[in-house]
Amino acid sequence: MTTDATLHQRRRPLTEAELAAIPWLRVLEPPERERAVGDLQVAEASPGEFVCRMGRPVTYWFGVVDGLLKMSTDNAEGQTMTFTGVPPGGWFGEGTALKREVYRYNIQALRKSLVAGLHVDTFHWLLDHSIGFNRFVMNQLNERLGQFIAAREIDRLNNPDIRVARSLAALFNPVLYPGVGEVLRITQQELAYLVGLSRQRVNEALTNLAAQGSIRVEYGGLRILDPQALRSQVFTQK
Repeated sequence: MTTDATLHQRRRPLTEAELAAIPWLRVLEPPERERAVGDLQVAEASPGEFVCRMGRPVTYWFGVVDGLLKMSTDNAEGQTMTFTGVPPGGWFGEGTALKREVYRYNIQALRKSLVAGLHVDTFHWLLDHSIGFNRFVMNQLNERLGQFIAAREIDRLNNPDIRVARSLAALFNPVLYPGVGEVLRITQQELAYLVGLSRQRVNEALTNLAAQGSIRVEYGGLRILDPQALRSQVFTQK
C-alpha cells in the first residue's frame, strides 16, 4: 500500500473536465476562481489507500472527482466505525479546515479514486473574499449535521433493510454529492463495507428495496427511482 506522502507526491493540476466536476467553482467570481484553480491539485488514490488519517494536522480540503471513499474512526478497542461514504462530487473536512485542527477520522479509498485538494490557506482566503463560497460551505455544514444526526439514529436500529436504505439515502444527497445524479456506481461489497453488514445481507436488502420500487439494481451500480420512499425507510419502518 502506498503512503500519504506518496499520494501527495503524485498530485498534479486538474484538467478542464476535472475542474468542471467541482461544484463550488461555479459560485466564484473570476478572480476567486483563478486563485482556486491555481492552487487545486488532484491525485489518484489506490484501493485501501488513506487520503487522511486521524491525528494528522489538516493541510487540504478534499473532494472526490471520481471513485468512492470511506469516512471512519477507530475506537479504544480497535474497532472501526464507519460514518459515511463519499461518492463523486462530495467535498469533506470543511469543519476541520475551518478550525485548522487535526483530523478526527480516517478517509480511505474503497476503489481507485481521483481525489482533489485545495490547500487550507486558500480555503480560508476564499472564506475571506467570496460570499458564494461562504454560502456553499454553510450549506455543506448544515447538510453534514443532518447526515450525522441521522447516522446516530440509525446506529440504534437493528433492521438491516433500514440500515441499507439510510446509507443509500445519504449517498444520494444532491447537496453533498451532486456528482452522483440518479445512478450510484457502487458494488454490493463496497456498500457492505459502508453499512457494516455482510454482502449477502446487503444483497437481500437491495432486493427488498427494489421490490418496493425505491431503487433498481443495474450493472455496476444502483438507480434511485423514488427518493422520498428511500428516505422514508430511514424514519418510518420498524
